Amino acid sequence: MNGIIAILNTLNQDQKQEFLLQLRRRNRRTDAKNEKLFKLLDAGITDDLDIRLYGKPARNSYHALCKRLQDSLIDFVASKSFAGETSEELEILKLLLASRIFFEKKVYKLAFKTLENAERMAVPLGLYSILNEIYHTKIQYAHLNANWILEEIIETSETNMELFQQEFHLNRAYAVIKSKLKSDEKKSVKNIIQNTFSEFGIVVTDALTYRSLFQLMEITASAAKLQSDFHSISPFIFELYAIINKKSNLKDKHRFYHLSILNLLAVTQFRNKRFEESMAFVVEMELELRKDNSYANRFSEKLAIVKALNYNYTGQYNKAVDLLMSFKRDSFDVKLLIAMCLFQQEMFSEAYQIIKNLSHSDTWYEKKMGWVWVVKKNLIEILLLTELDRLDLVLLRLQQFKRKFSKLLQNRGEERVLTFVKLISTYYENPDIVITLNFKYEVENSFVWLGAVQEDIFVMSFYAWLKSKMENEKLYEVTLKLVGQGL
Repeated sequence: MNGIIAILNTLNQDQKQEFLLQLRRRNRRTDAKNEKLFKLLDAGITDDLDIRLYGKPARNSYHALCKRLQDSLIDFVASKSFAGETSEELEILKLLLASRIFFEKKVYKLAFKTLENAERMAVPLGLYSILNEIYHTKIQYAHLNANWILEEIIETSETNMELFQQEFHLNRAYAVIKSKLKSDEKKSVKNIIQNTFSEFGIVVTDALTYRSLFQLMEITASAAKLQSDFHSISPFIFELYAIINKKSNLKDKHRFYHLSILNLLAVTQFRNKRFEESMAFVVEMELELRKDNSYANRFSEKLAIVKALNYNYTGQYNKAVDLLMSFKRDSFDVKLLIAMCLFQQEMFSEAYQIIKNLSHSDTWYEKKMGWVWVVKKNLIEILLLTELDRLDLVLLRLQQFKRKFSKLLQNRGEERVLTFVKLISTYYENPDIVITLNFKYEVENSFVWLGAVQEDIFVMSFYAWLKSKMENEKLYEVTLKLVGQGL
């Protein structure tokens, strides 16, 4: 069932209707249960589905039905992909196959022309594995074409093989980079990437494919998110983007990667407090999605979040909340962001109600959303309970936080989060202490502050709460001042 729901979340309304029509054509009866199951899951109904479908408990039949429906959905998604995004690759493969058939049938003139067309289409797309097959075929039949020079074909084939090997090594390097980042999240992202590339003899050049450049950018941004350090990796990300820009003629062929890259750049600029630049990438994403809405459903959440974040941190709180509230799909990221926006507006009861409704365990959320999300959720909850003066719950949540996350945060070099929690505890025990010079001195000496330019915007946001207490000012106003958007 979870697999079916995951696939459903990737389809837009038109695609869902198209799938239902396909099901009806295949079904022998108009009341087929696979269609009923699809509609129930699409409506968000997940309880007692076997009873709803069969009129009685029937787990085995239900699981078998789920398996068939999931297989049909996978087949549909694959077919749509072949018909759309990868149409050129399929066309090239068809040309290659056709040329080989023509060679076998000794229709040589048509075989040569068809194979050359396949090569001409594959080269700009960087389809090295397909090109290997094309050059293998050209070498095999070069003796039949007086215009083909075998030595040149072999030389071109060897160059292509080097590029193919580089892409293969690059995929291995990605795996190593991910492993190293997982085992040592404190180490410099750039150093890990540079050392790994050196180990595999990889150089970041124009020869890397669109997909490879995207993967590298994604790994870099993921590591920056874990380390709350988008400042130091920005130059490398934009170095990659400069190379990608040279391949702008391929962006329509790689629409998913192109949209993903725009989103990564928008997030990177936002985290570095470059709001205008971030919104420029948001606008570009919106324009691309208007041109072709095939991926609208896939990117709607990411687009809404980065857009709302930019609104919120440029003093347009109402626009941010309206946008997030109007988001129709269920999203934990959106809910947490709404809670954060309400918290910054000192609407503590409303924000706490949202956090309270996130009722799964931290372990469940960590598997689903990652440990960084769970830490943020817990910190916001502790601050809300502190503001609401819920003594019993504040002390309990502080104890739970230290027990659950102390070792994790220390291992990842995030001791200042623990320092922040300690200062929350100090404030809660004695609120008047925040206006004393001793407390201000303790705060200033407790944090390794990276400065207004380098410091991550979310780290600043939590610090803003303490600063608002020390200076007796509105939280949102202090937050905007810290990020350079003072009202």
